[in-house]
Amino acid sequence: MKASDLFVKALEAEGVEYIFGIPGEENLDLLESLRGSSIKLILTRHEQGAGFMAATYGRLTGKVGVCLSTLGPGATNLVTPAAYAQLGAMPMMVITGQKPIKTSKQGRFQVIDVVDMMRPITKYTTQVVSGDRIPSVVREAYRLASEERPGAVHIELPEDIAAEITLMPLINGSVSRRPIAEYKAINRAVEMIEAAKSPVLLIGAGANRKLTSKMLTEFVEKTGIPYITTQMGKGVLDEHGELFLGNTALSDGDFVHRAINAADLIINVGHDVVEKPPFFMKPGGSKVIHVNFASAAVDPVYFPQLEVTGDIANSIWQIKEQISRQDSWDFEFFHKVHDAYVQHRSESENDDRFPILPERFVRDVREAMPKNGIVTLDNGVYKIWFARNYPAAFPNTLLLDNALATMGAGLPSAMAAKMVHPDRPVITVCGDGGFMMNSQELETAVRLNLHIVVLILRDDAYGMIKWKQANMEFENFGLDYGNPDFVKYVESYGGKGWRVESAAELLPQLKQCLAEPAVHLIDVPVDYSLNDETLNKTIKELSSKI
Repeated sequence: MKASDLFVKALEAEGVEYIFGIPGEENLDLLESLRGSSIKLILTRHEQGAGFMAATYGRLTGKVGVCLSTLGPGATNLVTPAAYAQLGAMPMMVITGQKPIKTSKQGRFQVIDVVDMMRPITKYTTQVVSGDRIPSVVREAYRLASEERPGAVHIELPEDIAAEITLMPLINGSVSRRPIAEYKAINRAVEMIEAAKSPVLLIGAGANRKLTSKMLTEFVEKTGIPYITTQMGKGVLDEHGELFLGNTALSDGDFVHRAINAADLIINVGHDVVEKPPFFMKPGGSKVIHVNFASAAVDPVYFPQLEVTGDIANSIWQIKEQISRQDSWDFEFFHKVHDAYVQHRSESENDDRFPILPERFVRDVREAMPKNGIVTLDNGVYKIWFARNYPAAFPNTLLLDNALATMGAGLPSAMAAKMVHPDRPVITVCGDGGFMMNSQELETAVRLNLHIVVLILRDDAYGMIKWKQANMEFENFGLDYGNPDFVKYVESYGGKGWRVESAAELLPQLKQCLAEPAVHLIDVPVDYSLNDETLNKTIKELSSKI
């Protein structure tokens, strides 16, 4: 058979449902092979949108998301999504085309070394040099993308190789199980937790996969130990309960940091170094148990006393089975932290000022969404507010990127989320800056008949950097811009546009858009002028009084 046919059959054998991307001249054999395949091609308007969709598909399903581009500029447009998936631990395969490698077709026109370009930002990158190599290359790439820690892989399929004839059969995937933690480490973890006075759970990015949520829920129900989340650990445990102490959205000085500082033992589950440190270890300070798929990367602020290395869910299950609730545990201060955090949040989120304040729009989105609804965030200062103020009830219901932290991913992520979960409401929250980086994917969303709501927080500036600029006491300079009429913009693609003119209008408008199937965009003027005062001063002053 033709090598491109074999390539597609290898993808089918791995269970691939979608390929997101933009084919080019060098992919035409592969495109023809896809035409008769069970795999659906999702044509996007920019390769970056395709890559973000593939990465989010991988994040939500645990299966490898696949994206496609041609050579040269198409391939370079997938660099950011590859880095996004690699840092965010999302299983993704990048497929790129290339000019013929056995003969020269057009000299060096559009030719760059894509394999080497992808090397620093993928787990595996290779060029297929023979049709006979396709089964082993696809199987190896798929294996590496999927296993812990998941990430991006890249395969380059040259035009002449795709057209070759090959008789090579497919390679079946092997059955494998993740290693589990050694029993002595489990026993020591139980001893340390039971001996602690005020232990606390810290849930990181690595826990937001597999069966960890179920096991951690059972652990907390049995022990009553309070818990904290990082930005990418949100939703692993229900954040509505009394044991939730807050999210480490800020680096320090928040209510949650009072609990961290008061704990004598931190059970750090799923710590991932791509996130900003949720706490800073000091010699003689709190002890730390590291529970993760892999051992800890030691640095000056992280040197755990015990490492429980292996499948996280299994480790938590083993600890849960052995541990017993201790009368000596003292969580009184933690309860004070929880109450103070909830009180401050409830007081600040009822402000009626307009343009709308961050605390208010976060509350309205939470109220509009059911607990299993999915909110995807682009990157901006509102990410801090959602991480801090939006209680998530289930894993992967608040999709934010605290790894690469790239702009432009919010809209494509929402599109992929709706494709994976068509029965669940999906909202994407974007700043005007991040939205415009991939806004053309509105056409893709309309063409696919996706029911999503795009919430544009418009401040006509790069608000996150303005906040940092103000925090460093620099003059306001170089960060303001103009915007199109967003209502007319989405309508030009066939979607529906709305604009709110008071804080009271947002919640009813969100509910209306969630109820009516269409691509909706809501233009919301936002006021970030109090960010510096609130995040850097008020919260620190209030939390210090606990």
